[in-house]
Amino acid sequence: MAEKTQLHTTEEAEEKVIVVGVDINGSGNNTEACLDELGLLIDTAGAKEIGRLVQKRERVSPGFYLGKGKIEELKNLVCELGATGVVCDDELSPAQMRNLEEALETKVMDRTMVILDIFAKRAMSSEGKIQVELAQLKYRLTRLAGLGASLSRLGGGIGTRGPGEKKLETDRRYIKDRISELKESLEEIRTHRELLRNQRKKKGSVVVSLVGYTNAGKSTILNGITNAGVLEEDKLFATLDTTTRIAQLPGGTNIMLTDTVGFIQKLSHHLVEAFKATLEELQYADILLHVVDASDPSAEEHMKVVYDTLKELGCEGKPVITVFNKMDSADIMHVPEDKNSLSQINISAKNAGDLNSLLAETERILKTFRRQTKVLIPYSKGGLLSGIYGKCEILSEEHTEDGTLIEAYMDDETVSRLNDYIKE
Repeated sequence: MAEKTQLHTTEEAEEKVIVVGVDINGSGNNTEACLDELGLLIDTAGAKEIGRLVQKRERVSPGFYLGKGKIEELKNLVCELGATGVVCDDELSPAQMRNLEEALETKVMDRTMVILDIFAKRAMSSEGKIQVELAQLKYRLTRLAGLGASLSRLGGGIGTRGPGEKKLETDRRYIKDRISELKESLEEIRTHRELLRNQRKKKGSVVVSLVGYTNAGKSTILNGITNAGVLEEDKLFATLDTTTRIAQLPGGTNIMLTDTVGFIQKLSHHLVEAFKATLEELQYADILLHVVDASDPSAEEHMKVVYDTLKELGCEGKPVITVFNKMDSADIMHVPEDKNSLSQINISAKNAGDLNSLLAETERILKTFRRQTKVLIPYSKGGLLSGIYGKCEILSEEHTEDGTLIEAYMDDETVSRLNDYIKE
């Protein structure tokens, strides 16, 4: 009788890494906060932080990131703890990565590589996947030169010139061609988004965008208000793809509520550039709801990161309501003041009453951009009513012999469009 073959399942070994940072000019607490965040990123990526090393320097070493003494100390730590790799808190140059790997004789990664890995796992939509791949290829392209001889073909002389070019050049050409393809795809997405924006504009839709540091609770707010069903998880970058849903303000006005990818410290310019097709939606928002995790000790630093990123995206000056979330946490010591916002409100995204208060505050701020106006819309121009119902808060409505008489809060654009029908 033949013996039964026993099948064994193999699990991918968990990466165990040492986190490394450089404390520039004794920035101390901020460096530790960045490394704590990097540890969370590593956990989200599926690896485990088993050690940490920090060096105080006036600036990072251009060739090795760390000084020679610290590199030796780090090498010993890798052996002692049995680490499978090292993750540096800053984006490394190709030379720094190559030199560190040679000196440490182990895998070396940087913060951007970890974030890209998380993004690759989290992207679900075709748009998200395109944007992640574009960021990955741009990152890799800048590092090809640093890989040097390892990518070159063997041999030389006759038969190796012309078509027999170096693998380095072959890879570079492939990546550049693929980047061009992805950029064309993103341009199509951008064109499609512009058409949708124009349609919303014609309908007079109000757009409110949720922005904030990653894991601040934006998706929880979106789900609580609109039942969007977006993934909620206590991890960095739990959701990556943009989601838009219709929500109704207490006065009856419908708004388009949009959730965007979260921001983070030291976000690579490759990532910001790749996600501009998505993030440029923020430029067309009527109001930004800046969600802040009030329970995070680094809340003020996170707020600064968000405003810096908004500035980079050309969104500075947008009306902002700051939403201090997770106020039900016992860890809150101090709620900072946001002098850049028109208003700030304290909520718990899991409390329905607080979410209603947020909608009411959003409506109150919207009213400050509007004026109370009365219009008489002839029945022959009934198509204009949909724009009024969708974007304006209706105070009164009466059907007369000459048409529909409406009094409502209207923005300047709507007032201008209905100028011929305004009643004093």
